[in-house]
Amino acid sequence: MAVNGLSINLATVREQYDMKQAVEACLKQDIVAIAPWRDQVHAIGLSEAARIVADNQLQVTGLCRGGMFPAADAAGRAAAIDDNKRAIDEAAALNADCLVLVVGGLPAGSRDVAHARDMVADGIGAILTHARASGIPLAIEPLHPMYAADRACVNTLEQALDICDLLGDGVGVAIDVYHVWWDPKLEQQIARAGASGRILAHHICDWLVPTTDLLLDRGMMGDGVIDLKGIRRSIEAAGYHGAQEVEIFSAANWWKRPGEKVLSTCVDRFRSVC
Repeated sequence: MAVNGLSINLATVREQYDMKQAVEACLKQDIVAIAPWRDQVHAIGLSEAARIVADNQLQVTGLCRGGMFPAADAAGRAAAIDDNKRAIDEAAALNADCLVLVVGGLPAGSRDVAHARDMVADGIGAILTHARASGIPLAIEPLHPMYAADRACVNTLEQALDICDLLGDGVGVAIDVYHVWWDPKLEQQIARAGASGRILAHHICDWLVPTTDLLLDRGMMGDGVIDLKGIRRSIEAAGYHGAQEVEIFSAANWWKRPGEKVLSTCVDRFRSVC
């Protein structure tokens, strides 16, 4: 029986498996929804990745990732737009539910975060017609403020939804609990996102205390301090009933464990604490 409501972001087992091996391991655990990263797709080839998805009737809850729009010059911004259009094409080939956007931080030499956010909105606007024509929703993923300078200058659900409202149909949000659990406006903004049909993805893991690495020390669900069930209730009350997608970067722990153990633990924790 399929584990309904659970997706595995393949970053969770990226050190154990390539995409083909990860799918095989997921299927052994009755997991039928995945979210690959573009480098994993490129490593085996887009046509092979699409064949694996189709042959196994997998749901692709998202493709990671597009974004990285801000740049110091026009050439850099144009290159980002071109790459994002390629990412949209890849998402379409995989029949993905959305393309996840990690929007990018400050351009080299800049201290102007407001201008960086303007470049994000301009960049998404520049690819939106292509995304709409391809049938691929764009999911802005706000990242924790610790990443504002280098990875994502959009750091709250409110900021992401403001961009969505500016750009209109075809843009929504990926709500990753690791990045937004702390936000005092979280419940209010989840309700706002639901009212406008903007929730495209729900990512789960946990925040460990202490956290030893701000990028590569995410916790397995239940091992940290995030109110996973409470956030899920808010997201479902807002009208989103899609999969919860486990996304864990864990260089010192879960990436060192056997892949089958990681996946079986994801299933167990999804059922017990999520």
